[in-house]
Amino acid sequence: MPGPWGAALYEARIGHLRRTPLRHAFTHRSYLWLVDLDHLPPVPALLRPLARFRSADHPGDPGLTIRQNLTAYLAGEGIALDPAGRVLMLTQARSLGHVFNPLTVYWCRDAAGQPVCTVAEVHNTYGQHHRYLVEESPVPKRFYVSPFFPVDGAYRLRLPEPGARLDLSVRLDRPDGTAFCATVRGERRPAGVRALLAAALRHPFATYAVSAHIRYQGIRLLLRGLPVQPRPQGDAGP
Repeated sequence: MPGPWGAALYEARIGHLRRTPLRHAFTHRSYLWLVDLDHLPPVPALLRPLARFRSADHPGDPGLTIRQNLTAYLAGEGIALDPAGRVLMLTQARSLGHVFNPLTVYWCRDAAGQPVCTVAEVHNTYGQHHRYLVEESPVPKRFYVSPFFPVDGAYRLRLPEPGARLDLSVRLDRPDGTAFCATVRGERRPAGVRALLAAALRHPFATYAVSAHIRYQGIRLLLRGLPVQPRPQGDAGP
């Protein structure tokens, strides 16, 4: 990947469209990191409050690395991740002591550079998470994310590995039709000191803004009378 840190930053525009039972749309801007799990960015000590990549912010044993936990998850799915293969992760880094990643994506390759699999990691506002192995689409929904949707239907995921541009989409199809669509689009910037400072200035408190924006939109839907769906018991915890 380009950049002095071997990583990339994407200035992203994130769009949400809820189609049923109420139509509700919004967009917000932020920035995301694309990093190699074997070569995380060497962020200087003075800037680490702006960008930290912690295993504890992702599923698995916090005493292991992000890659080791991903390897263990894939082994449980019958996939042996090649130790010599590259794994790229698209995520938001912990910044100013906080992070909330609704969606983290991993692209896994073997030692020859051939694609092996894609994994989508979803977090909700209850501190819970779930991983989807994206071998084909649609993928049955198995995790409670929005309090306004039950756990049913299936996701149609379009998650191409980013290059000069980032262009992802997630669509939730329920028995009565398409209920929700989300898009993540952006342009790549080589990650380094100047790029990180510029992104942090353009999007101050970006990690806090993600959490606040989700809650704000939820309040708007509540005020419009959208009923909350009960949260299933026994979902995966942090």
